[in-house]
Amino acid sequence: MKELTNYILHFGNLNQQQIDFILSKTTEITLRKDEYFSEAGKIPKQVGFILEGVVRFCYYNNKGQEITHHFVDENNFVSDQQNFEVQIVATDYIEAVTDCKLLVFSKKDWDEIGNTIVGWHEITNLILKNCLLKTIERRSPLVSEDATTRYLSFIEKFPALVNRIPLSYVASYLGITQQSLSRIRKNIR
Repeated sequence: MKELTNYILHFGNLNQQQIDFILSKTTEITLRKDEYFSEAGKIPKQVGFILEGVVRFCYYNNKGQEITHHFVDENNFVSDQQNFEVQIVATDYIEAVTDCKLLVFSKKDWDEIGNTIVGWHEITNLILKNCLLKTIERRSPLVSEDATTRYLSFIEKFPALVNRIPLSYVASYLGITQQSLSRIRKNIR
């Protein structure tokens, strides 16, 4: 719970009573590898904070290929936030890449926090902006770099993830085939 508290306090000031109220609205869950936190075609029901593990955001393109577009690891929020807030159907899957432990907020509890704590919406807006900026920073270089450079950038930026994520997901994230990734890995050893 300390990790969640520290994370939130980076984006705004809260007193102990407010922190205790927020924490009282969390439920700890375990998500096994390959289980979904949220599914495309369904309305997202919760916002989570990852205590342990890694999840990925993915979708299926018009050719039926599964595309991973980003990963989220420990001490970060995970949610299809936009669809969660307005309660519309999600277009992405959020899937556990490893076994995960999360603190989750239901829609009802999330709204109750927003209705009780003055300034909560500003804090969550800053958190959302931070998450979006991280996603853009991670994806932008992938557009202009060759496959080897993309892979080297990935292992430089995410050294803790490289050995935790199946190569098929890394290849999908990098926009290359798994065979190409295997060749790249072989050539850089």
